Amino acid sequence: MDTGTERRNLRKAERHAQILLELRLAPHVRVSDLAASFDVTTETVRRDIAELSAQGLLQKSYGGASSRAPGAQSVLDERQREHVDERRQMAQLAAKRVTDGQTLMIDAGATMMEFARALTLSRVTATVLTNSLQVAMILGASDRVRVIMTPGDYMNAEAALTGTATCDFLRGFNVDACFLGASALDETGVSEAIAGFAEVKRAMLDQSRAAHFLIDASKFGKRHLTQVTPLKHLGHLITDAAPKDGLALALRQHRTPVITPENA
Repeated sequence: MDTGTERRNLRKAERHAQILLELRLAPHVRVSDLAASFDVTTETVRRDIAELSAQGLLQKSYGGASSRAPGAQSVLDERQREHVDERRQMAQLAAKRVTDGQTLMIDAGATMMEFARALTLSRVTATVLTNSLQVAMILGASDRVRVIMTPGDYMNAEAALTGTATCDFLRGFNVDACFLGASALDETGVSEAIAGFAEVKRAMLDQSRAAHFLIDASKFGKRHLTQVTPLKHLGHLITDAAPKDGLALALRQHRTPVITPENA
């Protein structure tokens, strides 16, 4: 668990959101670690855990708390345990590109949850439209972010809303920027493996003045069933490592801005 001043002096709602997020990244958290991280007493953390347990959001355990029994969001949970450091790097880079007062669209997924966490900790003021219950929960802990949830068909495995109602709702708004994840990126463009996600991403792209895709290097050179957008319309690529070979050449040809920890 990271510690430091960035997490200090959090309000109760922010602490609750952070505890739940930590349990997305690890199966167990300790009261003593959380108290030190939040700069509060262990009694305060125990009360936080008791409240979250009463809501069915976690399980109290000896010395701390554990994730709920396996079941809901198992697919999302599995992805959250992969490439954790890479997602954090991308999330921090992306959060720096958001300025006070902006309107945003953020889609669903493990990377977008990490981006939402980075936004919350940055204390930026923003209005966010999202189809992700997890993103909404994390951002909802901030008194500086107004969250608007889309309607739609609920996907339990992804904790997300998709479908015609989702896309139609998004088309009723115009925003400054969208921040999106994706399953794959190659010379043909961005593609998605999860059914229903590509349509939501395209709707968000259509309604945004600027686009940002957060895609880690493990997804480079891959192609899935449904194309989201061709490479020339990708917008900004935020990633943990610079693309190589054919993908790097294609991105240069389309003059796509590539943002990495090395050139940020």
